[in-house]
Amino acid sequence: MGQFMKCATRSVLLLALIGSTVFGQGKQLRIIAIGAHPDDCDIRFGGTAAALVKAGHRVKFLSVTNGDAGHQTLAGAPLALRRMEEAQESARRLGIAEYEILDNHDGELMPTLEVRRQIIRAIREWKADIVLGPRPNDYHPDHRYTGVLVQDAAYMVVVPNVVSNTPPLERNPIFLYYEDSFQKPAPFRPDVVVPIDAVWDQKLSALDAHVSQFYEWLPWVAHSLDSVPKDGKARRAWLAQQWAHPLGADARKALQEELGDAAASVVHAESFELCEYGRQPTLAELRALFPLR
Repeated sequence: MGQFMKCATRSVLLLALIGSTVFGQGKQLRIIAIGAHPDDCDIRFGGTAAALVKAGHRVKFLSVTNGDAGHQTLAGAPLALRRMEEAQESARRLGIAEYEILDNHDGELMPTLEVRRQIIRAIREWKADIVLGPRPNDYHPDHRYTGVLVQDAAYMVVVPNVVSNTPPLERNPIFLYYEDSFQKPAPFRPDVVVPIDAVWDQKLSALDAHVSQFYEWLPWVAHSLDSVPKDGKARRAWLAQQWAHPLGADARKALQEELGDAAASVVHAESFELCEYGRQPTLAELRALFPLR
């Protein structure tokens, strides 16, 4: 992990205080969150995204597939259109600048050169300071290959002769992984823990926009479709119960190290791990990017 790991092993992001960045004091950050499907970014980064937007930064979500297989009765173009509409409503509720969906088939993603070029182009066009994506170990092949594709793009975004019709970035972004629970080949390490209690309702509202997923497809896969309430208010309460999970021991420890007794009151948080590809911030740079106090 280079100089970053020599300087620090844990950092806590207090979003209410975000105001500076390693790329220039007071500069507006440009963040692109990349997921395999049109709800992945919302699940892993929705709260942090909402808080970053409130702090004046620019956030984009990118889905590498169009989600045209993720449903028990709909499929193909009609499903892709529905998921596009849901994603745009989620973006509106979060306040993010853009939710782009690439036209690659759900369940068929491969880490090809062409898709890598799509990722490189998207990161460049957004002029990203920070890029987030999944780790390349997951139960779903689309998730795994999205992680590989983002890793493969991490250096290439600054190489002028690659995807030469899109200007390269002058400086490599910082790349971060979303939290996951997979243990092999190595467990997730929460380098950045983001308390999101202040924006939890907004994140929940974004998830609620993906009706086809959170109230239809995912409960059907889990054989719990009958448990989904019909009433809108009850359904939101059910959704909150389904998608709230307690902080892991490592994340809680990181919060306690930085917040002391105040960490005990944190209910909802999102955690991220620094990728060893891309720019490696020092502790001082990281604190400028994510103020601790």
